[in-house]
Amino acid sequence: MPTVLLCTTTLGYQARAFDEAARRAGVTLRLVSDRCDHLEDPWGDDAIPARFDRDESLVPPVLEALAGTAVDGVLAVGDRPAWLAAHLAAARGLPWHRPDAVAAATNKLLARGRLLAAGLPVPWFVTIPARGDEDLDRLTRVRFPCVIKPAGLSASRGVMRADTLPALLAARERLATLLARPDVRGSATTTDDTLIVEGFVPGREFALEGVLEDGALRVFALFEKPDPLDGPFFEETIYVTPARVAPARQHVMAGHIARAALALGLHHGPIHAECRVDGEDIVVLEVAPRPIGGLCARAIPVVAPDRTPCALEDVLLAHALGQPLDHYGHQAIASGVLMLPVAESGRLRAVEGVEEVRALPWVTGVEITALPGSLLEAPPEGGTYPGFVFAQGAQPDDVIGTLREASTRLRLVMDRALPISPASA
Repeated sequence: MPTVLLCTTTLGYQARAFDEAARRAGVTLRLVSDRCDHLEDPWGDDAIPARFDRDESLVPPVLEALAGTAVDGVLAVGDRPAWLAAHLAAARGLPWHRPDAVAAATNKLLARGRLLAAGLPVPWFVTIPARGDEDLDRLTRVRFPCVIKPAGLSASRGVMRADTLPALLAARERLATLLARPDVRGSATTTDDTLIVEGFVPGREFALEGVLEDGALRVFALFEKPDPLDGPFFEETIYVTPARVAPARQHVMAGHIARAALALGLHHGPIHAECRVDGEDIVVLEVAPRPIGGLCARAIPVVAPDRTPCALEDVLLAHALGQPLDHYGHQAIASGVLMLPVAESGRLRAVEGVEEVRALPWVTGVEITALPGSLLEAPPEGGTYPGFVFAQGAQPDDVIGTLREASTRLRLVMDRALPISPASA
């Protein structure tokens, strides 16, 4: 029975989805996690403890725990585990993204530098520290509107738009407070507090989900984000596929993303990419060396070689084992997901309207993932969503309309919470 390592710092639905895929495929899935003290069966006995700090001295203990064990593939959930997965794959001679490429792709500053060096479109950018006066003279180069973001946080967490210098300085102070929190430091891919200030890129935003196979890009879904993402924060709410873009234009977008991935050094493994499109201009914002996070993978309508619907995790497991993916395909439907936004920070008391939403046409599922009493944070501090709504229909407009209606009907009942301080986080 083949064995695949799953490097993950979360033990929720995404890890369970990979476990279910492994059971369907007759594969042994071994967890490599920094949460082993929280594990129960079926993983508790075989899980390998690890830390995901970018310290190469942390790699040998994991390899020692694997001594005498055949490993046939690796997977990773999240940016930080991807770095360790890359080192484990390299040590075992398994095809995957190289460690240096993962390090570059998961650091927004390093990624900007590599894309710029490759001659790809990149917004102007400067770096400043989160605290202190050093290098603040670089702000004289800033033009407005601009975007400020931490170099080491994933997705849109901590990303803010500023239209004036006072707004930019206020955003910097807000990010300094966020980065001082232990929970945030523990999830970052870099230990320093470098902030990136870059030009605001106008246009529509898209996300691509796929894998690189020896440098060739295979696309599973090109998601459109139909709601404008113009700031002041950049919380994503709706993804829908197929994107409402001509097929030829979709191929051009995929080509830009493939070139960006190769410029970062990514070569073999899953990728999740984000880009902005404004007329003929395409700017790749990110190419992450991992699959889409959390439950959102359920919105990708893939089919197995026998033409029955399957999960993205089934395809990624086959890819990790070196199996050809030519016979996997796409369902001829539109599919999408609503990530339930958090408008105001507080403690969740309840989510109202769930049954109303389940009864809406085209809705295929509603998952409320936040428990009553959970602290929910609004953007830009927040990094999680309390729930998801899935829909499928004949056309993307059907799905978009349903998910927008669902957003109006779901109501978070909250108790307001005091701001989180660095000492209490």
